[in-house]
Amino acid sequence: MATDRGGSGPGPGSTGLLLLLSFCALLAGLCGGNSVERKIYIPLNKTAPCVRLLNATHQIGCQSSISGDTGVIHVVEKMEDLQWVLTDGPNPPYMVLLEGNLFTRETMEKLKGRTNRIAGLAVTIAKPNSTSGFSPSVQCPNDGFGVYSSSYGSEFAHCRGVPWNPEGNGLAYEDFSFPIFLLEDENETKVIKQCYHDHNLSQNGSAPTFPLCAMQLFSHMHAVVSTATCMRRSSIQSSFSINPEIVCDPLSDYNVWSMLKPINTSGTLEPDDRVVIAATRLDSRSFFWNVAPGAESAVASFVTQLAAAEALQKAPDVTTLPRNVMFAFFQGETFDYIGSSRMVYDMEKGKFPVPLENIASFVELGQVALRTSLELWMHTDPMSQKNESVRTEVEELLATLERSGADVPDVVLRRLSESQALPPSSLQRFLRARNISGVVLADHSGSFHNKYYESIYDTAENINVVYPEWLSPEEDLNLVTDTAKALANVATVLARALYELAGGTNFTHTIQADPQTVTRLLYGFLIRANNSWFQSVLRHDLRSYLGDSPLQHYIAVSSPTNTTYVVQYALANLTGTVMNLTREQCQDPSKVPSENKDFYEYSWVQGPLNSNKTDRLPRCVRSTARLSRALSPAFELSQWSSTEYSTWTESRWKDIRARIFLIASKELEFLTLMVGFGILAFSLIVTYCVNAKADILFIAPREPGSVSY
Repeated sequence: MATDRGGSGPGPGSTGLLLLLSFCALLAGLCGGNSVERKIYIPLNKTAPCVRLLNATHQIGCQSSISGDTGVIHVVEKMEDLQWVLTDGPNPPYMVLLEGNLFTRETMEKLKGRTNRIAGLAVTIAKPNSTSGFSPSVQCPNDGFGVYSSSYGSEFAHCRGVPWNPEGNGLAYEDFSFPIFLLEDENETKVIKQCYHDHNLSQNGSAPTFPLCAMQLFSHMHAVVSTATCMRRSSIQSSFSINPEIVCDPLSDYNVWSMLKPINTSGTLEPDDRVVIAATRLDSRSFFWNVAPGAESAVASFVTQLAAAEALQKAPDVTTLPRNVMFAFFQGETFDYIGSSRMVYDMEKGKFPVPLENIASFVELGQVALRTSLELWMHTDPMSQKNESVRTEVEELLATLERSGADVPDVVLRRLSESQALPPSSLQRFLRARNISGVVLADHSGSFHNKYYESIYDTAENINVVYPEWLSPEEDLNLVTDTAKALANVATVLARALYELAGGTNFTHTIQADPQTVTRLLYGFLIRANNSWFQSVLRHDLRSYLGDSPLQHYIAVSSPTNTTYVVQYALANLTGTVMNLTREQCQDPSKVPSENKDFYEYSWVQGPLNSNKTDRLPRCVRSTARLSRALSPAFELSQWSSTEYSTWTESRWKDIRARIFLIASKELEFLTLMVGFGILAFSLIVTYCVNAKADILFIAPREPGSVSY
């Protein structure tokens, strides 16, 4: 018998060991790579980019190249420092770190003209009140989409006579070919400046030596040219691709609305059911994406309207008033009246329970927080009043407002010349469809008092909402500020006027807005969203919408936004009724015979804290607060080049980030590259030689012979 003792491959145990060692080596390599990256780069985590927006005719905003843009950092603290960036500096392109008070049209025009030397821009936030005024919006907001045109009130078209926003420099409507980021964290700004001082600061005018501190910004945008172009490309992708690459999305969200008396939302009102509309806007914007504090341009007005809705709901006879009152909070008004134009469209098409013909009158709150004296100005449309019946109705509306404010302290209603046009307002979109009696209440008679309209500086400080440093967050929440008192007075005037316009007579002087409600709303929207009162009015699953920073009021493309949800639930809790229903019944009221979801909305909210301040007492709130779509009709109709409706879209992007690091000189980079090529060539030569002499260098072991027995 003979037995073969020849060599064999590794056994199962050896194979497993090799795989384990290979995996460990791979893991160590990955970890080592991440560690090297952390040592090279310092990420900037608190930044806000300028992104690309598009409409029917053009694109605005900013973007980087597809791989990001890199430049040597140069700090510009005064205009003279620009000379180094624009002409003198020997190491272009430069990444400019610009002080906030220098972020002006003059500066940007200079930088825009030298794109071969500019890689990008990082802007710091100027200290409060260090700028005399800054608005990146235009001087005539929403021009061309209001009621005035060449065929209707041509003498008022394009804001002739009154430049409503004189501080507007139009920067937010320019197109920049390089990335621009806002630095929101002072500590990160200090790190960048320290890196600049350590490595980039020239001595006696001479060029700094390498390595230099650099910044890299990533904000490449997918959409180009216009909304029509990007929507067409997205549509083609959706039609022929399994995994379509959408390049832009329409700006859209939801309007919030409620009725003083419940109506059947599954149908429409009868022709004799008259409705008074109280309206305001929810949104704002700035030059930078999702940085839209909007204290004066939006928050003060919708907070005032929320307080007015609460005050009016408490009137004893609201259920018996001859007319109904509708509270409307429009989204997307910043971008050519998205929300109001959609509601008017739905009313005309019978897709909204309140038809356009049922509107008796329209009262809108504009900017109301910066009254330089006691005056609250009443703006009306001179063109519609050429109709005698409308003129009579407007006169009655103004007289009602004057009576309502007669006994309210620190508010004096003032009329304006009949030859002055309406300011930018949602009322203009309703007047485009139908002549109705309407008024816009505002703190300005002519141009805006707001010097920071639609900018990053339209913050709580702009409307004097400030708190002592020694108070706790809970104490801040309940501290009634002077601004809250002033807005509560305006809310009282509005609520009383709406009561009379709805036919009420008995309880006008008992209607009073609560300053405590106003101050809590201002604190939540402008200072700290994650507070005990906001938590109590929201559903449990919406807690993540509340952060420790102020809410931002940009409409965006993902909806509903944080602001929309919070306003809806605040309105529901302020005007609704707490019902004795279980969670299951509240979430499905059809199981309760006495409840009707066509008339009411039901919300299971977290509720207030218990007496021990340890747990919340959830409850069911029944209200008429609802959402309606705020998507421009242009996208419903696929009219992407429309001049009738808003066509604003937001480009999609893959990656937005910023980081700083040290870069070597071009000579050293070239030398490193050449050394790398040399090592590669040497490796190839060695590999070839070893392979050619493999039969000599690697002698296979002799097979042991067979052994016979």
